[in-house]
Amino acid sequence: MSSTPADPDHGLDFRRDPRNGKRNTTPFAKAVFGATLHALGAQGASAALEAERDWRRHYPRHLLALTEAQLRADGAGALAAAGAGLDAAWSGIGFERGGRTLALAEAMRAPVAASLHTHVVRGQGAAAVERWRLPLRGRWLEGAELEDQIDRWLEAGVIEPGHARALRRVMAHPEWFDLSDRHVALLGAGSEAGPLQWLARWRANIVALDLPRPAVWQRIEAVVRAGNARLLLPLRDGGGSADWSELAGCDLLRATPEVGAWLCSLGVPLDLAAIAYADGATHVRVSLAMDAVMQVVCEAQPASSRMFMATPTDIFAVPARVAEAAMRAFAERRPGTRAADAVLGALSGGSLLQPHVGGLLDAGGGERAGIIDALVLQQGPNYALAKRLQQWRALLAWQRGERVSFNVTPSTTTTSVVKHPALKAGFAGAHHYAVEVFEPATTNAISAALWVHDLRHDEPAPAGHPLLRLAANANHGGLWRVGYLPRSALPLAAVRGLLGGTPA
Repeated sequence: MSSTPADPDHGLDFRRDPRNGKRNTTPFAKAVFGATLHALGAQGASAALEAERDWRRHYPRHLLALTEAQLRADGAGALAAAGAGLDAAWSGIGFERGGRTLALAEAMRAPVAASLHTHVVRGQGAAAVERWRLPLRGRWLEGAELEDQIDRWLEAGVIEPGHARALRRVMAHPEWFDLSDRHVALLGAGSEAGPLQWLARWRANIVALDLPRPAVWQRIEAVVRAGNARLLLPLRDGGGSADWSELAGCDLLRATPEVGAWLCSLGVPLDLAAIAYADGATHVRVSLAMDAVMQVVCEAQPASSRMFMATPTDIFAVPARVAEAAMRAFAERRPGTRAADAVLGALSGGSLLQPHVGGLLDAGGGERAGIIDALVLQQGPNYALAKRLQQWRALLAWQRGERVSFNVTPSTTTTSVVKHPALKAGFAGAHHYAVEVFEPATTNAISAALWVHDLRHDEPAPAGHPLLRLAANANHGGLWRVGYLPRSALPLAAVRGLLGGTPA
């Protein structure tokens, strides 16, 4: 795999291989994960990683080995490994400008002076803060109806108890949604999965970053003007344009230092949301660009916070109760189902309907935990790496005492996901395996509410292994409690989705 940007001599990108001049992402990924394994002393897993010849097909086994090694290490060792991985990622990326390649940290200290200017747009809608409600399959839930829905999700294993507690807490504190005292910075403000629509109704000071595309900014402006928020956005030097949207925004990959400098110039702590998305190798680059910007801002304004929207289609260490539920689901299959599974497994050479969780591991301090592996091959190793970098940054920020909002949000039928035919069909058939897939409007509302919760509520750091904190408030749609390894059931879910469609 390689990365080929439109302008290869400008911006944040993988370093070129001196042997062939290409920007290959597989060596980069192996170096990052290898650094983490080395820090853990996992020599066998490190050697297997280095020897891997088919990275795109087999990367899940190496991420699983890495997560196991981190979970078996004590908390300090797991955090040190996360730091080693991030250090390797920063070292393996460069920032090219003017024919020179700078280290990312060096580039972030040398922005082009005053290249971005602030433009303000004010909402013209009703001044009152809109109450939070949950849109779900064409209805709006609140009060007792929403409480009942949360109970059903809990009972079905769609959400974890921490997720339910957070939603109930924000329901009990409607005053939390007045965000006139916060400056929320959306790195990827136009994201389909982002919280812009809600923030615009909650009097927030919205600091928006997105690509220099007038249509994107016109849409963002329309959302803000219909609400009661204040929008701050960057304008590029250009002069002469009567339409500010022609100068709005910038490419985060090509103006990474300038974005960091502009955010710092606002002179206030920022609640930074890393929600930008891109396909393939570009997603890794974007994740590192957001990480670099967050680092600069948090150093300049230590009261700033970070927000990450994690995916359930990843590998996580989970409490024993979650792993045991997956093991029970596999062990308690009906005899007819077992027989059919055995036939399908044999016909597929063992690739279909594999068990999800093999057992529990010692997480230290007498604690037992499991590891769920919900990686989906169609999303690719670059996606997995980009999301892992965010996991590591959240862990290290928590260790430093920073405020971090890290929530696993459910599989959602966003455009970026359902454009993959296999994923679209798999989502359509997911209910046959007790997995709930959410509509974008529902996920947006949940994510916005959880962010408000994490900004307003000081949750004490939980005891136990730090990796388990990442999964504490998860809404995984039931994916983590499925008895089958999810990617070993996805082909059958896709077939059933094509034949039977989605549930009513």
